[in-house]
Amino acid sequence: MKSSIPSAVLDETAEQTTTDTLLVGLDLGTNTSALLASSPKSNDIVVRELIPSIVGYAKDGILDGVLPGNASVLFGQEALKRKLYLNLVRPLKGGTIADLDSARHFARHLRSRLGASPNTELRAVIGVPAKADPSAREALRQAVTGVFDKVLFIPEPFLAALGMRDESRLGDADYADPVRNSLFIDIGGGSTDLCLMRGYYPQAEDLVNTTFAGDAIDQLVYNAILQTYPDCQISLHKVCEIKERHSFVMSPETQVIVDLVVAGRTRQFDVTDQLAAGCEAMLKHILDLSRTLIARADPDAVPELLQNIVLTGGGSLIRGLGVALQTQLIEDGYENPKVSVIGPNYKEQVARGALKAARQAKDRQWQTILR
Repeated sequence: MKSSIPSAVLDETAEQTTTDTLLVGLDLGTNTSALLASSPKSNDIVVRELIPSIVGYAKDGILDGVLPGNASVLFGQEALKRKLYLNLVRPLKGGTIADLDSARHFARHLRSRLGASPNTELRAVIGVPAKADPSAREALRQAVTGVFDKVLFIPEPFLAALGMRDESRLGDADYADPVRNSLFIDIGGGSTDLCLMRGYYPQAEDLVNTTFAGDAIDQLVYNAILQTYPDCQISLHKVCEIKERHSFVMSPETQVIVDLVVAGRTRQFDVTDQLAAGCEAMLKHILDLSRTLIARADPDAVPELLQNIVLTGGGSLIRGLGVALQTQLIEDGYENPKVSVIGPNYKEQVARGALKAARQAKDRQWQTILR
């Protein structure tokens, strides 16, 4: 039976019920999160943000006007700038949800940064540690319930490889496709993940990980400094700053001399050896795990694999780490290995890979969650 409703009215009704879609690539990190968003119809990035993964709750008794807008909760850099007046909470530890309430607050803050209208369908691909178990994935799903409409959880090293991939060069004979045959080593704040890329979505045997990562280095260096200089006053946050500025393996460019407080007075301390010990421990960990995954690769693929070992994550920025890993592999007898480092934009590479995965995902692959 032909409809008696005028076509103009049908068109208007369809227009009113049409829901826009926004694709989101999210690297939800222990220390910093990267957020990218784009329309499915365009390659243009409409949102690009790096946000420290931290939530600050106002302390009891804070006077009016001390916090902007008398806010009870602040996030990211705003929280760090006003940490004296806040109880700071990190939602993640070891790359997984550690505090569900603050994780929910942080996820809602991320949604607010998208600037999407209430009727926009948000489809987010979110990076997870390489060996995230079902309970870790469920905690993450709970954290983003009410924030995104559909989600996909994909191992972070795989997303880093996808983000690094240059599709315009796939036909070049001299182009080493990072997705086809490579080893990705992602050193984050809470976990270190290694992934064997074989041209398809990684299986369990392609992944290994450890909670020895950036935070563990901080703790080692912190303990070593206090053991050597028991009178100094130092926080883990300060140790992290020292590491991010001065970290190295093999040999330092100069001695690492830093200002620390003793009984309210600033003094200079040499922390070169303490910093070296923490960073060398990281080198040992990734060397041991690299051996494990290389042994699992197809023997015929190993020569090409060794040419495409990639370091990413904040820990990859330790000076000399790539060269040191390559040197150690050569000393171990591996033939002509080549280790490269993604560099300072590593965070965006994971989020970019997540956005690519969102574009490629089929409707049946998305996990629907309720707002």
